[in-house]
Parts: sequence; C-alpha cells; structure tokens
Amino acid sequence: MSDVAAIKNLVEKHRALKNEIAKVIIGQDEVVDQILLSIYTGGHSLLIGVPGLAKTLMVNTIAQTLGLDFKRIQFTPDLMPSDILGSEVLDKDRNFKFIKGPVFANIILADEINRTPPKTQAALLEAMQERAVTIAGQRHKLESPYFVLATQNPIEQEGTYPLPEAQLDRFMFAIKLGYPSIDEEVDIVKSTTSDRSVVLNTLFSADAINDIQHLIRRIPVPDNVVDYAVKLANKTRPTLDGASDFVKNYIDWGAGPRASQNLVLGAKAHAAISGKFSPDIEDVKAVAHGILRHRILKNYKAEADGISIEAIIDSLL
Repeated sequence: MSDVAAIKNLVEKHRALKNEIAKVIIGQDEVVDQILLSIYTGGHSLLIGVPGLAKTLMVNTIAQTLGLDFKRIQFTPDLMPSDILGSEVLDKDRNFKFIKGPVFANIILADEINRTPPKTQAALLEAMQERAVTIAGQRHKLESPYFVLATQNPIEQEGTYPLPEAQLDRFMFAIKLGYPSIDEEVDIVKSTTSDRSVVLNTLFSADAINDIQHLIRRIPVPDNVVDYAVKLANKTRPTLDGASDFVKNYIDWGAGPRASQNLVLGAKAHAAISGKFSPDIEDVKAVAHGILRHRILKNYKAEADGISIEAIIDSLL
C-alpha cells in the first residue's frame, strides 16, 4: 500500500475507531483525539482531571478497540519499583525465575501517578524512555507498541508526590479533562444506570499501530512548519534576548527541544487523521496546548494576576 492510500485508510479507520469508542465514552471528543494522536506517534500522555470523569474507562475502552494488551497500575504511597517492573523469585527447583510485572503490556494506565514516591515514579519513567527495564542485571525489552497513559488528580495535593518538571517533559501530551455538559451528563447517567451491555469491536492490532507510527514519521513536513514549531517553543523561554515582556513577566521556565519535536510529530499525526498528506501551521496550533501545557512553568505574578497556562499559550500562537 502506498503512503497516500495508507493515509486515506487511516482517516477511515480513525473515524470508525471514534464511533466505536463513542459507544462507551460520551463526549470528551478532544480528549480522545489527543490520546489517539499520542498513540499514532508513539508518545505518552498525562491525563489531568478530577475523579469520576471516566479516565480509567476511557483508556480501557481505547485499548480494547485497538486490540492491545492493557494493564492498570493503581499507584499508592507504599508501591515499590519491583511491584510494577517484576522481580526474580526462587522456583521449586531452586532456580531464579523472572516474574514480569504489570509494566509488561502495550498500554499501561498509571492511575494517580502522583500518589507514589519518586523511586517508583522513576522506575516507570525509565521504562517509558528506554522501552526496556533492567532487573538483577538483566535487560528485558518491552513489547512494541508501548504507551503509558498516566492520570493525575489536580485537587488533592496532600500526601502526594508531584512529578518534577523534567519528568513531566517525558509525556508528549498533558490532557485536561473537563466536566461534561448537562446533555452529555444526562446521557452518561442513562447509559450507566441501565442493564445495557456494549460489545466493542477490535479495529486495529499491535502490528497495525506500529505501521501507523512509521507512516506518521514518513510524512514530509515543509520547512516553514518546522520553523514555526521551533519558534513557538522558543517564544516560551523568558531567559532569551528576544523574549517578549509578557513571557518575561509571567513565565519562569519555558519549553525545551522535546516540545519542538513533539509539535512537529503531533502536527504530522493531526494532518494524517484530517486526510492531509503534509501538515501546515494550523496543525501545529491544533496540538500546541496539549504539548506545551506541562512544559511551561508560570511564576507567582501569573498566579496573582489570574493568568492561566492556556492564556499564555494563546498569546504565543
């Protein structure tokens, strides 16, 4: 199949996938789109939202429709690295045998990642970055495709361990989940309080997802789009000579080079699902909030003046 035909096929499959997910997940179209974009590009996502917004159900549903192996890890303050990576145990023949932990799956839901201490967070982040884990000196490769979708509750901070900015940078998207509209909530209540059961169809496979990731990377990008993405990330850095007064006043730290890379990759994937064979500046703008949201550190003055991260990003676009 040529790349042109593959993109046309992806548009149809993506539309069918959204319809399949909508059987279970009501609303949250933008959130689902961003999760799928991160999957199509091989990135990880951080879902930020209050309890009860179907974060876990959403990830589980997406994993089923994609035909991928799914594991959920509920993070707690006493969770140890070996609890997620696995450990060596002595079998009945007195030989050491490696028992794989839940990190060995295609999609990992790291539920409430900010509830566990840094040592366990670091073990997961190493797996995210290296796509492999080392136990007792032995390196164990993780199967491809591999995605971590972590959730974080923004309202409970007592007894939590927020991810440092350097570790947040490893997530391609930070996705904010908002409350549903009244009409959507009515539909949610009706569907979840009835005896209705939903059968989900599997539309992809692990190999198909790997093929899509390679397809996305083969999409050509015009120089002006790369230039726009790099300059957009550059604008967020208050220490540079050309930084605007707005940025200098309200931002402590800006986005690093990983943001530029992800803006281009995200724009490629956004263009592909829109049926375009090459991204334009509008595609970069479409993914900018999710990619820059967790990479910009605003200062106390922004807090005092009620300036949100979204408003800062809007001013840069």
